[in-house]
Amino acid sequence: MPITAALFDFDGTLADSFAAIAASTNHVRASYGLPALPEAEVRGYVGYGLAQLMADLAPGAPVDEAVARYRAHHAGVMVAETRLMPGVAAALAELARRGVRMGVCSNKRVEFTRELVAALGLAEYFACVLGPDDVGQRAKPDPAMLLEGVNRLGTAATETLYVGDMIVDVQTARAAGLPVWVVTSDGTGTFTPVAGLGPDRVLRSFADLPAALGEGLSKVVEVHPGRRSSP
Repeated sequence: MPITAALFDFDGTLADSFAAIAASTNHVRASYGLPALPEAEVRGYVGYGLAQLMADLAPGAPVDEAVARYRAHHAGVMVAETRLMPGVAAALAELARRGVRMGVCSNKRVEFTRELVAALGLAEYFACVLGPDDVGQRAKPDPAMLLEGVNRLGTAATETLYVGDMIVDVQTARAAGLPVWVVTSDGTGTFTPVAGLGPDRVLRSFADLPAALGEGLSKVVEVHPGRRSSP
C-alpha cells in the first residue's frame, strides 16, 4: 500500500531539543546536590519519557517531585534552547504540498510539544500533536500513542509511516504495526547506530524524506481537508 500519512517523533527527529533537556535535567540534579552532566550523556537517556529520565538521572529523588521540578524549569528554557533539525521545514512543506497527512507523537509532555511546534512554525503541517497525556500516560514504546495518531489522521496503520531517530521509535512502530524509518543524523554530523535495529529504511538527513517517499506519492494521496484540526 502507498504511504498516505506520516507520524513523527519530536526530540531528535523534528527538533534538536537536547540543550533544553540537559539544562532542565541538570537543574533538577543540582536541586538534589548532584553534579551537572554533559549534554551528550543526558542525550543517551532520552526517549522513554520524563519519569524514566528522572529515575535514571536523579537517582534517589522522588520521581514525581523530580518531574515537577523539571517541568517548572523547562517551561522557561525550552523555546530558546530548541531548534529545527536540518531540512525539516522544507521537507514538511513538500509533504504537505503532496497532500500527506501528518502528526507528531512524542513522549514529551504534550503541552510542551504543542508550544514548541507552534514556536518553530510547524503547526500548520500537523493534524494532531500527541503525547502520553492523550493516551492515559502510556509513553512509547507502548503503541497506544501511534495507534491514536493513526485514528486521528483517519488512515490505516499500514499506510502511515512513523519517522524517528532512536531504538524506542523502532520498537513502538513495530508494536503498532506501522512501517518505520529512522533519521540517523543528529544535525551535527554525528550518526547514531540504529541501522541494525530493524527499521524499514535509514535516512542520513530529514531532507531526504520527500525524495525517499517518491514523487509518485502526490498522485495517489487523497487529501481530506475536512479532517484537519489544530494541534
